[in-house]
Amino acid sequence: MNASDLRGILQYVPRFRDRIFVICMDGAIAASENFQNILLDIAVLRSLNIKVVLVHGASHQIRHAAAARNIELTTSDGTGPTSTEALEVSLDAATRLTNTILQGLTSVDLRAACSNAIIAHPAGILKGVDHLHTGRVERVDAQSLHLFLNEGIIPVIPPLGFDGEGSTFRVNSDAIAVEVGETLHAAKLIFLTPNMLLHVDGEEVYEVSMEEAENILKRPAAISPPEVLSKLNHAALACRAGVPRVHLLDGLRDDALLTELFSNEGSGTMIYSNEYQQVRSMFKKDVRRVIALIRQSVDNEELVRRTRAQIVSHIEDYWVLEVDRNIVGCVAMIPYREESMAELACLYVSKSHENEGHGSKLMAFVEKTAAERGFTRLLALSTQAFKFLQQKGGFEEVGSDQLPAERRAGYEQSGRNSRVLMKTLTPPKAAK
Repeated sequence: MNASDLRGILQYVPRFRDRIFVICMDGAIAASENFQNILLDIAVLRSLNIKVVLVHGASHQIRHAAAARNIELTTSDGTGPTSTEALEVSLDAATRLTNTILQGLTSVDLRAACSNAIIAHPAGILKGVDHLHTGRVERVDAQSLHLFLNEGIIPVIPPLGFDGEGSTFRVNSDAIAVEVGETLHAAKLIFLTPNMLLHVDGEEVYEVSMEEAENILKRPAAISPPEVLSKLNHAALACRAGVPRVHLLDGLRDDALLTELFSNEGSGTMIYSNEYQQVRSMFKKDVRRVIALIRQSVDNEELVRRTRAQIVSHIEDYWVLEVDRNIVGCVAMIPYREESMAELACLYVSKSHENEGHGSKLMAFVEKTAAERGFTRLLALSTQAFKFLQQKGGFEEVGSDQLPAERRAGYEQSGRNSRVLMKTLTPPKAAK
């Protein structure tokens, strides 16, 4: 790895630190030669203070175990009926694989524990067929998973669910991963599957929105390979449930995981939701509410004082964030087109909604908007929030001589002595 590679990785660290990634690994990947490399990649994620939950399938192992015992399976992925004999084979194969994964994580100095956090109920009778010991997720025990994560322990979740009466069910691992991602408010859900890259009408697809994915699913004949259909469906469900990013990766490729997460090019297919749906343009009727919202911050000299007339005259540069139709935050993006630079300004979130990620969302929204409009650098001035901008936004402090000429004049006249921070923008693309 050279210095530029390391710098490329570090730009993502503030964005991912202390966030939860749910990794769903097919049993075939755990049986492959690349399994040890994936464990090392997970160790890299943990070294960056990314919290990891590992969900694993066991279809590969179940099929081999059933064949060795001459037991007939309807399906091996937990979607069809599961007989008593098939459940016994599934329990044996899944438990052995869980143990193998725990051993592997231990070998790379990671602490891990098997979790029975999936509470399930019988799938029941579907299309006239009793699915017997096949189950569906009823709920996820989030408290137990957070206890593990907060202690630096990776929860390993097998494709099994349990009910209050002590019964065990075979559950589809992809469905488990979606439920876990939703319950834990995961930043990412990552599927590791053999030879996985979405093709639509024969064309490779590297990124697609949730809405586009749902439209593609209406044309299953256009999707290849066939195995990606289920993954794409679960990816769309996860995005609809609130997971911002879902990645479909070839788990047999050595560098797939880290390349996807820490490079602009990526390596698989990313499905993304519209995480900025709460952010909208500011209207004139909002201005008085916003001025009242930021008044205390202005009094504390965190933000520059702005009059109603000043905001209205540049209202196209302002956005607000709504929660339950109430304005709880705002942000502005001031353009300096000659320098191909934009300024992140008037970033504020109400005290009642702090520590919920809204500030990072508004900051990322401005970054994305600036990149889409062709700006190459993002500027920010701050007297008190510069640590937040550096740690969460990846900004670096620069000298005031880096300011656009028209901005430098106002900076010097204000006497605020704000820190000047700058960030280079990546080409417009859905953020990882």
